[in-house]
Amino acid sequence: MKNKFLPISKSDLRERGWNECDIILVSGDAYVDHPSFGVAVIGRVLEAKGYKVGIIAQPDWRNPGDFKKLGRPRLFFGLTSGNVDSMIANYTASKRPRRVDDYYPGGLPGKRPDRSLIVYANRVREAFPGVPIALGGIEASLRRFAHYDYWQDQVRRSLLLDAKADLLVYGMGEKPIV
Repeated sequence: MKNKFLPISKSDLRERGWNECDIILVSGDAYVDHPSFGVAVIGRVLEAKGYKVGIIAQPDWRNPGDFKKLGRPRLFFGLTSGNVDSMIANYTASKRPRRVDDYYPGGLPGKRPDRSLIVYANRVREAFPGVPIALGGIEASLRRFAHYDYWQDQVRRSLLLDAKADLLVYGMGEKPIV
């Protein structure tokens, strides 16, 4: 199993003989099984510890059904905006919408919501009320405390509070997430 991609669909789960995942990771990036993509690293670390891990890459945040494609995880959902903070991915320094998203196939922009961890957490709660949610990645790391928001020109509170998540892992998350 080590060389196979982590499951991204129900058919992938059936192929492995699984009924459910222990942990489902959601990423604003495409799923690329490479160590330069944090969600792939975390997924492989959890897999090496014996957990059944699935990935939902670039879900349609307007549709809670997209977060149901792997079912309810036994333990929790792990959310990340991807390799780049969602606001940086969507806007230039002069606050103009970007024309290209380098982490989306074909560079198509607008497939990742602004403040994606808040949006993803809300959709997960709509799809699976009561399931624990862990936040991670660059966006969670940068916004774990009260912080200045350049786009709103104001200080915003911790992302953990705005997303109403259960856990926020910052920095290198391999050890804390296990």
